[in-house]
Amino acid sequence: MQNQSMGPSGLSQKQLLASAIGLALAGQGGFALAAETGNGQLELGNISVKGQADAGYKTEKSASAKYSEPLLDVPQTITVVPPKVIQEQQALSLRQVLSNVSGITFNAGEGGGGSGDSINIRGFSANSNIQIDGLRDSAQTNRTDTFNVEQVEVIKGPNSVFGGAGTTGGSINIISKQPQDEAFTRLGGSIGTDNYYRLTLDANQPLEGVGENSAFRINLMGHQNDVPDREEIDRERWGIAPSLRLGFSESTRLTLSAFHQTDDNMPDYGVPARDGKKLSGVDRDAYFGWKNLDKEEIEQNSFTANFEHDFNDNLRLQNLTRYSHISRDTTISASHVNVDGVPPGRYRPAGPQGYGRDATTEMWINQTNLISNFEIAGMRHDLVAGAEISRETLDLKTYNHGLGNALYPSDGYDLGNPPGYWSGPVNKATSGYTETELTDKALYLFDTIALHEQWDLNLGLRYDKFEGEADGYSAAHVKTSDLSSTDEKLSGRVGLVYKPAPNGRIYVAWGNSFNPSAESLASTGSGLSAATADLDPEKNETWELGTKWELFGGRLELDGALFRVEKTDARETMADGSTQLAGKQRVQGVELGVTGHITEQWDVFANYTFLDSETLEAADTPAGIAREGQALGNTPPRSLNLWTTYELPAGWTIGYGARYVSERNVSSSTQAKLDDYWLHNAMVAYRVNENLDLQLNVNNLFDKDYVERVRQQVGTDARSSAIEYGDARSAILSATYSF
Repeated sequence: MQNQSMGPSGLSQKQLLASAIGLALAGQGGFALAAETGNGQLELGNISVKGQADAGYKTEKSASAKYSEPLLDVPQTITVVPPKVIQEQQALSLRQVLSNVSGITFNAGEGGGGSGDSINIRGFSANSNIQIDGLRDSAQTNRTDTFNVEQVEVIKGPNSVFGGAGTTGGSINIISKQPQDEAFTRLGGSIGTDNYYRLTLDANQPLEGVGENSAFRINLMGHQNDVPDREEIDRERWGIAPSLRLGFSESTRLTLSAFHQTDDNMPDYGVPARDGKKLSGVDRDAYFGWKNLDKEEIEQNSFTANFEHDFNDNLRLQNLTRYSHISRDTTISASHVNVDGVPPGRYRPAGPQGYGRDATTEMWINQTNLISNFEIAGMRHDLVAGAEISRETLDLKTYNHGLGNALYPSDGYDLGNPPGYWSGPVNKATSGYTETELTDKALYLFDTIALHEQWDLNLGLRYDKFEGEADGYSAAHVKTSDLSSTDEKLSGRVGLVYKPAPNGRIYVAWGNSFNPSAESLASTGSGLSAATADLDPEKNETWELGTKWELFGGRLELDGALFRVEKTDARETMADGSTQLAGKQRVQGVELGVTGHITEQWDVFANYTFLDSETLEAADTPAGIAREGQALGNTPPRSLNLWTTYELPAGWTIGYGARYVSERNVSSSTQAKLDDYWLHNAMVAYRVNENLDLQLNVNNLFDKDYVERVRQQVGTDARSSAIEYGDARSAILSATYSF
């Protein structure tokens, strides 16, 4: 472990972890005091609960104000991973939560980026398409913990009308925990294999006598673990997330939320690979970084204000404002190796070694929604009109430690036993600075029109003015580049819903989206160059034909959809080195899902995706021609996810999960394949009494070696590629005490 690493307060991470645990215990007592009556007597009954109401797996409505209708009536594939699934699986990171959604894959971290956030939906990158409570959150970081996450919504298909720039394959909306009407306090603790230790507190208290329906909630977390079968990789973090709802009247309320999380992790860039396979002689748990140089230190802070006012039963105003500040200082050493010119079984490091990125991202964003419903000419309208303005900045310093070929042994290192510790000279030096600014001004309008009791027309329109600026500086702070771009785009979505029965829907929908060159400017600092600054955005559109049915009195929902996504005017590097909008890609396929109660005791959350992907047009270069007709990289034709639980007598519950990912291309330009895999998980839970719950999770039950994240390169002798394995088998025992 990194015992000497220091957090921003000057305390070691172990001290910060202990502080988080202390805060949890102190918070436990604080909420008990909140129930003290005016005569000094303590009414413990006012804060006792017998467990949270079981909302089940089926989610009726999106948490976003932009979706005015129940999900059953939305003409689009939207998969919601509910809080019950997250809790039953002990899913701690966004990547673990999204592993419940078929059609999603993960790329390895590039350029010091967070592997957990390098996400593909339906074959296209969604790295800049993550929202928190409906507000864009594109900063490059690792979303390592779900202690303040209520649920995660995955909206599939191009939908710039909802999320703005990007959203080629879809977008992700993370919903935070909010104050509730009932009092509860839940203290959770977990221990497990690989030095797994975790403590959480989730406490909610209505504030009697403070306005109307006011409440306070606090979530706390302290965590540490080693990565299963990656002995050199460890994780430490702690976080706190208080939220306060103030009811000024029955119709006016303000919710104030804060979030802080500090991470101290050892970055993991996997093991060297060629054509999607681990190099011969390399162990699965081999560590190719430098333990004394590599690091990942993250501090995340945000503050959100959500103001809501109900003018009447048919008209409501919502205004969301957020400020976020994220500092991320990483030093990474790539797992690429050079086996050319050294004896068999030896290697020299290739790719960046001791490469550092010290990045600070700030964001201000404001979103206003006016939600209304009314009738015109006998037709009901559910209307959402809104405006959004945001400003993101990135200050990035890059540095290195002076590692290079001249310092490596002439015969290299042992491929089967990499040193893992740099014992040579270190010459840390700044290599350059980047300053970027990204602003977006948007207006949007959504209307669901009840044309007839069996027909709904769903319309959406959004205008974006997307502006990016990027300045580059040398190590001596001499400006080396000054770039800017402006894109103004109109996005739309149209859906027609037919209701053949009260419990069934059939729909057809069309939507589009755009990818400007500056899309990732505030997250990675890249995208704008002299070759791309004046290019128009890439264009995407989708067609979807689907159906949704509720069975067993609404307890179970079945979904199915046929879809096609096309990207046109894709950016391509030409033979002369210029960039032109010369590419075209297509992904089409099938989505199937089943969610809810099969019986009163049996729950299921399952989905299947078939993807037929192809590069239709590419640059007129040897590399471009090779891509034409090929499937997209890291886009499996078939993927399946299942999670199911069954309640047994006497307080026992058993659970089983499976994930299947078929063979898929490493990259879009070769035939090299990643192996398919099945992954199995299991859970058993026992309710000891009304206050105490125990749960045992065993993940990767059969200890399968499988590639979860990949660099979309096949590699060469001079510079291999790299693959990142999913976690090996692990066991976690958790206890939750409610009082």
